[in-house]
Parts: sequence; C-alpha cells; structure tokens
Amino acid sequence: MSTNTTDDKRKVTTSRITEMKARGEKIAMLTAYDYTTAKLIDEAGIDMILVGDSASNVMAGNATTLPITLDHMIYHAQCVSNGVSRALVVCDMPFGSYQGDSLEALHSAIRIMKESRAEAVKIEGGSEVRESIERILSAGIPVMGHLGLTPQSINKFGTYAVRAKGEAEAEKLIEDARMLESIGCFAIVLEKIPAALAARVSAELHVPTIGIGAGSGCDGQVLVLHDMLGLNKGFSPKFLRRYADLGSEVNSAVGRYIDDVKNGDFPNASEQY
Repeated sequence: MSTNTTDDKRKVTTSRITEMKARGEKIAMLTAYDYTTAKLIDEAGIDMILVGDSASNVMAGNATTLPITLDHMIYHAQCVSNGVSRALVVCDMPFGSYQGDSLEALHSAIRIMKESRAEAVKIEGGSEVRESIERILSAGIPVMGHLGLTPQSINKFGTYAVRAKGEAEAEKLIEDARMLESIGCFAIVLEKIPAALAARVSAELHVPTIGIGAGSGCDGQVLVLHDMLGLNKGFSPKFLRRYADLGSEVNSAVGRYIDDVKNGDFPNASEQY
C-alpha cells in the first residue's frame, strides 16, 4: 500500500520532480497505455506515468518499438490522460517523428501535447538529436531525455545488451547527459548502463535521472507495467522485479469462467433479470 500523505496528492509537475531530487526523495514511474490502468496507478500514488513506445511490444505484439506510429502514441496518451489527475504524464516520441528534421520534431511534439494532453515528451538520444530537442523546448514543451540503451536504435546496436561499459561510450554518455541538462531537459532516463556510471551521472546533474536497469544510484526508477505485474512472462531481465503474477491470475479466472459457462452454472438465477 502507498504511504502517500495528503500533501503528496498535489499535482506532479516538472518543477516538482526537480524539487523531489533536491530533497532526496526518490521518484516512482511506471508505463501505462490505457484509461483503466492509468487511473489505477494514479490513484496508488505513482509520480510519473510514461506512455511508452513499449506499447508497440506489450499492446501490439511487435518485436521492437519501431513500428508504432505518432497517431498510435497520441491515441494511447489520450487514453492515459483521461484517467490521471495527479501523476505527470510523459509521452514517448516514436521512431521517425523527430530524428533528422527538427521542424518535423516540433510538429510531432505539438500534436502530442494538443491532441493527447500529455504534459511532456521523451526523446531518445544525445548530441545527434540536440537540434530537435532545442526546437521542441523553444515552444515551451518539456522534454525528458533518454540515454544508454535506446531501443529505437536496436538495429544499429544489434543487441539489447548493457551499454556504456567501455570508456569511450561512457564518456559520451556523460557528455550527452550534461548537454541535455544544459539545454533544458527536465529529467533523463538512463537505461541499462553500469550502476556506477549511472550513480556518477546522477550525482553530477541537477535534473533527476530515472533508471531502468541502471542501479539504485538514480533519482528514480521506471518499469513497464505489464512486466512488473507479471502479465508479460516472456521477459525476465536481471533488473526486473515482479510485484504480482497477474498472468496466472487471469488464466485461472478465465478458465473458471469457461467452466461455468460450459456447465451451465453461469449465469445463475440471481444473475438474471
């Protein structure tokens, strides 16, 4: 059960996220893609909700995040925003909506903000997408950065292995993190990098870091909801802690329903008009 106080029920904003880091309060973030689950985790007291392009995997069944479109992301973010009153809603900008063309990036971000009512966008990458991030920020749209393992670049990496283990890649990540902070990103996701590196970056920055597979030194943590609830049993990385086994619960409940329908027990006399 959440230990939130009355004060914790205040609306979470980008400035409040920064305040949380300043006073050493850890930040809890989860993904959501629909109204019902967004409402549930918002009521539980989650600080931030990421409408992740991981919807491509857990909602659409794709092998990567690449196929999901801007229209898809806006739809999922609309659904989530409808269920949220407290959490800060951040929407991933999908592959192809910001790379290489800063004007297209701005138009994509404006569509997300206007049509979905999300409160910030998240963009993968460092110096190579600086121009797009700066253009989006110039329109007053909050941006969360994302460094380390960047799933939209999976075809470049060729693997989901831990990133920045070597000195050169680690130094570039540190430089990119400093750059993202300097141009105005309000937070940075660090995905699947060595814990010591993530702790170093987190200590250097004034903006909060949100880790996934990046150790306890980050200012907050994010997990995919379907993974931590045990709905997606085919994904078991080292960093994942399962807090429930809802996959088994669903299978059991559906099995009982099928049995009751087949044997004529459902609906019974009290369940009819």
